[in-house]
Amino acid sequence: MKSVPPAILTFFNAYETYIIAGHREPDGDCIGSSLALASFLQRNGKKTVLLSAGPFKRPEIQKYEPLFVQKIDPSVLPPGATAGNTAVAVIDCSSVDRLGDAAVGLEGFPTVIIDHHATNSGTKQLALINGSAPSTTLLVQAIIEASGTSLSQDEAGYLLFGLCTDTGFFRHLDARSSETFSFASRLVAAGANPKRTFASMNGGKSFGSRILISRILSRMKTYYGGQLIVSWESQEDTAGYGLEGRDSDSLYQLIQSIAGVEAIVIVRQESETKCSVGFRSLDKIDVSIVASRFGGGGHRQASGLSIEGTIADLTPRFIEAFADQFPGIAAT
Repeated sequence: MKSVPPAILTFFNAYETYIIAGHREPDGDCIGSSLALASFLQRNGKKTVLLSAGPFKRPEIQKYEPLFVQKIDPSVLPPGATAGNTAVAVIDCSSVDRLGDAAVGLEGFPTVIIDHHATNSGTKQLALINGSAPSTTLLVQAIIEASGTSLSQDEAGYLLFGLCTDTGFFRHLDARSSETFSFASRLVAAGANPKRTFASMNGGKSFGSRILISRILSRMKTYYGGQLIVSWESQEDTAGYGLEGRDSDSLYQLIQSIAGVEAIVIVRQESETKCSVGFRSLDKIDVSIVASRFGGGGHRQASGLSIEGTIADLTPRFIEAFADQFPGIAAT
């Protein structure tokens, strides 16, 4: 982690009100980072508004949905908030465009971007971007610590939650991760509870979520000598089990435990004309490269995208896109 630029600290001192905006379809890293930053700013006398277009699909973050507004208009801004004393912090994504419908109304506000995605190609706006950080929570933690303010227990809990969700409770980290564990140690010292964090991430799953996982597992097909596994989820699956039936982390864990697997693609038919796609890898394959070819992005080991098309039409294209990741091996 590099030191936090003074301009970032100045930004978070310069305004009275901050709109903290996370990407659409938020995850634990996005939510934990947003909540911790809001708490820190409030402790320093600032007013905050938490913004997310949603949907809050993931069970572990659904309890936080009431804390967020879906769009900005005068009715949700604190009294006295004006264009001159209000700023925006874009969290865990590369630009305002990634906020979805929540981006409407943010035009003209001073903006900072805080993001850790390797596919963030840079911006002319003020930004704190570190593609080597495993989660955006580390960047928010660095901002709080660089300000000379101690972490509160709530902030430490939010940050550990976000860090653990983006690292699969640390299982995605490798031997170069000593600094990340140093950050985590300081969170625990400030009152974060690893046992409770694990329970909040993995407990309370529905019966239907296990049936849905079994359906997706039953459809798996292997490519490139078994190194790539591809499966899918239909609209009928979603209608039968709901978005709350999705438990992607458990699904990917099960598939990654298969001997020889290096990469995974799960294609979900979200509507008649659009799919969402999840990419995962163990170590050798950089799935962010593949995702970026289709307009998506993310991390080396976890990326995704939303794309027009159907499962039948898109799946062969995704399989072909991995050809240069497995040189000299036939897809089938």
